[in-house]
Amino acid sequence: MWNGTNMPDAHVMHFWDGEHAVGEWFAKQVDGYEGIAWDVYYLYGPDAIWETVPATLVGSGGTIYGEREKLEKQILTLLDR
Repeated sequence: MWNGTNMPDAHVMHFWDGEHAVGEWFAKQVDGYEGIAWDVYYLYGPDAIWETVPATLVGSGGTIYGEREKLEKQILTLLDR
């Protein structure tokens, strides 16, 4: 079982979804496929509205580590607003 010690930083919050409910929901509702969204990120700006499905998506990608430079640029763009 996963214990969350890979990122021992006070800024990181760890949540365990052993049933994959969140990953399945994001795969279907945001990415449009049946399966599990795994090792991906979804980036929403300060104007995002979270009703039935969150909008507007600013960026997404995966693997998180593999696209870390892209994610960094997208976060910096949001911070510059």
